[in-house]
Amino acid sequence: MSFILVINGQFCGDSKLCKCAIPDRSFMNFLGVLLFPFTFLYDLITRLRNYLYDTGYKRSFEFQTNVISVGNLSVGGTGKSPMVEYIIRLLRNRKLVTLSRGYGRQSRGFRIATEEDTPKTIGDEPYLFYKKFDHVYVTVGEQRAVAIPFILAELPDTEVIILDDAYQHRPVKPSLNILLTDYTKPFFEDHILPTGRLRESRKGAKRADIIVVTKCPENPDVHRYDLQIKKYNPTAHIAFSSIAYLPPQRISGTRDFCQNVFLVTGIANPRSLKEHIEANYRLIGEHYFKDHHDYTEKDVRLIKKEFEAKAKDVACVLTTEKDMVKLHPLLKKGEFSGLPVFYLPIETVFVNGGKRFDEMVLNSIRSYSD
Repeated sequence: MSFILVINGQFCGDSKLCKCAIPDRSFMNFLGVLLFPFTFLYDLITRLRNYLYDTGYKRSFEFQTNVISVGNLSVGGTGKSPMVEYIIRLLRNRKLVTLSRGYGRQSRGFRIATEEDTPKTIGDEPYLFYKKFDHVYVTVGEQRAVAIPFILAELPDTEVIILDDAYQHRPVKPSLNILLTDYTKPFFEDHILPTGRLRESRKGAKRADIIVVTKCPENPDVHRYDLQIKKYNPTAHIAFSSIAYLPPQRISGTRDFCQNVFLVTGIANPRSLKEHIEANYRLIGEHYFKDHHDYTEKDVRLIKKEFEAKAKDVACVLTTEKDMVKLHPLLKKGEFSGLPVFYLPIETVFVNGGKRFDEMVLNSIRSYSD
């Protein structure tokens, strides 16, 4: 049995689509009261941890290389992977290494990605970086402060290490700290887990050098967000970005892409993706899996069955780039090879403050390397 629960407008849960309604306000208020003791305890623990680092009782290490951290205060998707890819493209002339925890992988310890690796051995996002960027070394390690010395020893020419999802990893002091927050659920309107989605207090935003409001609409309310964010960090540069959806690319089948789309995805927050598809294509069906879902042949058979039941006219299956790297090996098998599956590439684009963002990233590198 599988389910999807929608809390605060977010999709979460397991594989099969369930068109659930957002719980009413009275229920959410009751839930907030019920969870308050746990929220208070979690907040206390994270505040104490941050206090120990801020006052020097616990040490943060600096390294003889450029370290750029990209992360967020909340759980769920804020566009970290597209932002890491943006920085990789910006620094394409530098010798780059990405370092991720490798969430969901079945290996442990420090690891440099090779051709033998899969999403199971290094994690979804690192595997995607490895497949997309030939000039970048992709590494994983749970303890970033332990992994960085290994990187510098094994890859001594490294100029820049990009830390993926490391805002709360206080043992490493980055040379540039980039905080992301979703336009539709900004950190200044959110609450500590488990009542809300924040991993730490809103005050944690003060550590950021740059704060990027991601997934913005065409005309974001820049003034309002500036005012709210500056309450927590008056000195950080504030930029606004959105997701650019590129033309769909074929994974399997021989059919050209068409307007009738059956959406399949396993990402943390598919809301903006679904909105884009509904605005540009005809959505005939959808199937959501949990974030970082490990696809199986059984899953593909289920997708095929549901797609064929919905596809009364010419239609295609559409998925994300992150899902594509896990579905592709399964779709090579004979029984699925004819299934018309496409993926939708995405890129980060800035709608406000992008020039200064680029300057700050480039200047942080020159101050260490030149």
